[in-house]
Amino acid sequence: MSMDFIGELLDGRYKILKQLGEGNFGETYLARDHKRPSKPLCVVKRLKPKHTHPKILELFEQEAVMLEKLGEHPQIPRLLAHFPVQNELYIIQDYVEGHTLRKEIVRGKQLPESDVTKLLQEILEVLVFVHQHNVIHRDIKPENVMRCKQDGKLFLIDFGSVKELGTFSINLRKLIRNTVFIGTLGYIPAEQARGKPRLCSDVYALGMMGIEALTGIPPYLLHEDSGTGKPLWRDCVRVSDRLADVLDTMVCDNYTLRYQSAVEALEALTSTTVLPLSLPAVLSPSPPTSNFNSTFGSQFDIELFEFDQTELETTILPLQQFEFEIATVCLKQSVSTITYDINRTRGSAQCFVEDLGNSITLEMVSIPRGQFLMGSPKDEPERFDSESPQHSVTVQSFFMGKFPVTQAQWRAVAMLPPINRDLDPDPANFKGINYPVEQVSWDDAVEFCERLCQETGREYRLPSEAEWEYACRARTTTPFHFGETLIPSLANYNNNSIYSAGSQGTNYGQTSLVGSFPANAFGLYDMHGNVWEWCADHWHDNYDGAPSDSSVWLSNDESQSRLVRGGSWKSSLRLCRSAYRSWNPQDGRGNLLGFRVAVSF
Repeated sequence: MSMDFIGELLDGRYKILKQLGEGNFGETYLARDHKRPSKPLCVVKRLKPKHTHPKILELFEQEAVMLEKLGEHPQIPRLLAHFPVQNELYIIQDYVEGHTLRKEIVRGKQLPESDVTKLLQEILEVLVFVHQHNVIHRDIKPENVMRCKQDGKLFLIDFGSVKELGTFSINLRKLIRNTVFIGTLGYIPAEQARGKPRLCSDVYALGMMGIEALTGIPPYLLHEDSGTGKPLWRDCVRVSDRLADVLDTMVCDNYTLRYQSAVEALEALTSTTVLPLSLPAVLSPSPPTSNFNSTFGSQFDIELFEFDQTELETTILPLQQFEFEIATVCLKQSVSTITYDINRTRGSAQCFVEDLGNSITLEMVSIPRGQFLMGSPKDEPERFDSESPQHSVTVQSFFMGKFPVTQAQWRAVAMLPPINRDLDPDPANFKGINYPVEQVSWDDAVEFCERLCQETGREYRLPSEAEWEYACRARTTTPFHFGETLIPSLANYNNNSIYSAGSQGTNYGQTSLVGSFPANAFGLYDMHGNVWEWCADHWHDNYDGAPSDSSVWLSNDESQSRLVRGGSWKSSLRLCRSAYRSWNPQDGRGNLLGFRVAVSF
């Protein structure tokens, strides 16, 4: 729905005033009901038009049925109506004027224990009602609890992820190509991340909220006990043993050791504390640092405040473990000769699989966070000055394509609706569905990523140059992730060249099937040779002034050439090293140029 919708009269009665928020499947708007006395404000939730699968529509209808049942509680917004309009589905709810608890639970701010105890008790009292209806909320977090401006009561909102136990068999995760379901990093327990939420999953999320309120530390920044999985937080704040014990039980990594529902958690909390029967006092919220009017704050997913708090709603992915062979070239030097052995070991990594349709998939490998020295040391043979100065870079975790994008994957995405430019579905010179796509420009690769974003709802992109080198090295410091040299059985390159103690071999003379050679220690294939891979960065002559956080390094000149990495089937070994960097015009194409994609969560 475009901004033209603002000011329209939906169903002849709900005048749309402004957009409040947007999630993966729905949009929310503030509206005024012109058919009720005094024309009160209400919230309109709309299913995005691209989600027209019958089962997804059934899920949306299920939310309306659930809201009607749960709206009987005075601290859950009432369902006012739900109806279709021209094949689009709408849910209308009461509007709660106030602010979400994200204004009170702020990074770096520790709330008093008495306030946190009151907060936990009131939310648990609402959750008791929810759990008694055999419903799991599945997304308890500060953004989904509203503080009513009028009386200070807490309202539990956003039931778009609820799952009624035993009565509703549709699993949203299976509908979206069996790859995703909704949750929020830091608040989601292990069993829910595996697709098996329980009533005690809500207890875990609320416990993490309580710990965050006490410590001022977002859940995703807390360290965990390696043995038990419990967050280590007690030393971060002064708190009574009684409340700390309750919270530790709420957030047990093993769900069987938690309170099994809100009823049990509430009993434990109130049996160890003496609380007044009056309503909780309104906590003093931190003043917003933007001009956003909190009276019109989103009741669903989005708050627009500019504090140092990353929006944490994300997609939790069911990861698959896979194994692979790692090869290392070990040099052996005698008085007159240098020979080599190949040491072969087994490695394992995790990935998620993106279904592109028609049995075509895209495997995305989990790359752990870490720090490395980017560039080459001064004593590395055949290095270039553009690889200097060697500098330390910190890389956050992300996912990267297991292989360069193949011709089958390219064709599947090229057939999707264009975003900024048309794509040739079959540009490659060397044909083969599982050969890397080549003859694609940087602009083509970016268009591919944008179409993939539109189709999947995830932020696919080209990797930064620093991410690419970090992923290629996989914690090695040698010229190649295979070791000090390369040999023809380990990569597709110009075998007429020799590096260190390597040997010559027969040239392939073209690209090769992806995955034909051993992977590196991260589980990535074809990082040396086969096709050059586009990166997001502009070309710079050296690393003077390069960022140290693995971000994309851009220049002020948008016409500047773009980075390519990794070498190709036609490149000498010198150009296939982990540290070697080159460039190509942004619109350049050739049978040497391909790419692989990255995505962060």
